[in-house]
Amino acid sequence: MALKSRRKRQLLEAAAPLMLQGEQIELTTLAGVGSVSVRKRALTAAVVGVLSAGTVMATVTPRPLYLVLTDQRLLFFDGNRGGKPGPLVLNLPRPYVTAGGSKKAFLGMGYVTFLSVAGQEGALKVGFPVQHRGDGPRLVAGLPVTR
Repeated sequence: MALKSRRKRQLLEAAAPLMLQGEQIELTTLAGVGSVSVRKRALTAAVVGVLSAGTVMATVTPRPLYLVLTDQRLLFFDGNRGGKPGPLVLNLPRPYVTAGGSKKAFLGMGYVTFLSVAGQEGALKVGFPVQHRGDGPRLVAGLPVTR
């Protein structure tokens, strides 16, 4: 499911001042970026459980970011602003980005891929929630794939 028209319009408005001459947008979506260790998840759940006397459950999730894939770049905008796209967080030149390790997530309810940037160690985990899981393969199709 694509972004709702209001969110897509807000994202395009946020991206517009950053667009280069002739740059074309190919994909807009929302994804969880980064990973959260099992240790941090367990620690958060334990602390919240103790502080709330077991009445509240908490979990830690990857940071939500809006993605804009253009013919030249991959732009990431803050997604923690009440749903409205926030400021630019990351700007990656498309020729230096590759995708790898792509797969369906837990019970096929989501989609996960790892983005690598030339010259950088490690990969950036990008997880697409169930409502945007179809955008994962579309993003990967627009990038070279690492094996």
